[in-house]
Amino acid sequence: MSLLHPTAIIAPGARLADDVQVGAYSIIGEHVEIGAGTVVGSHCVIDGHTTIGKNNNFYRFCSIGGMPQDKKYAGEPTRLEIGDGNTVREYVTINTGTTQDVGVTRVGDDNWIMAYVHIAHDCQVGSHTVIANGVQFAGHIHVGDWAIIGGLTAMHQFVRIGAHCMIGGTSSIRQDVPPFVIGAGDPFRPVGVNSEGLSRRGFDAEAVSNVKNLYKLLYRRELKVEEALEQMKALPDTPEKAIMVEFLEQSHRGIVRP
Repeated sequence: MSLLHPTAIIAPGARLADDVQVGAYSIIGEHVEIGAGTVVGSHCVIDGHTTIGKNNNFYRFCSIGGMPQDKKYAGEPTRLEIGDGNTVREYVTINTGTTQDVGVTRVGDDNWIMAYVHIAHDCQVGSHTVIANGVQFAGHIHVGDWAIIGGLTAMHQFVRIGAHCMIGGTSSIRQDVPPFVIGAGDPFRPVGVNSEGLSRRGFDAEAVSNVKNLYKLLYRRELKVEEALEQMKALPDTPEKAIMVEFLEQSHRGIVRP
């Protein structure tokens, strides 16, 4: 039996692996490439210059690779790149990039993207994230690996979300959220370290303690970010320190505060 439903429309230039499944009434554009094992549900549209890896599952009514919602966009062949093993639920929209940034929107591997999520142009989403229902990413947002973002959260453009964060539902994010932080609110307020999440991912007691010390420097010592960063650099080298220092050095919007 054919893996392409007879009502699906596949443009002649599209490149699909032999075992890709495409459901009823879905449309695949001419500049789309889809890797082995990927399933596209019914009534999906995948267009633009879009590359999708292996073993992804797009549920019905997704819109993937649409042009950016940016008035400056003038039809340039910007791209969308999606990795392997992602689950993308109903009514998710993911747009291509713009020439005002790197020109590519990227989504990594093994992400769980729930219904009605919008990932705007030039966003860079890492791997192993959980993005709950109705989360809205403005353009140019960066999300680190293993971040968990609660439902109906809205994010300002150019915000950066650090690795291993946990953001409570209905939060409003206007500034960068450093790695390992847990919090919520409108505006978002950090309340501590995502210790439980770190432990579940194999961080031992020493690593979690290192993260807590970094958090104290950043939020409990009444230091400016620049001062906290200098003190962090003087600490013994650890993987946790490297993640935090790199994030703070790349932060341009400022970080969230309690």
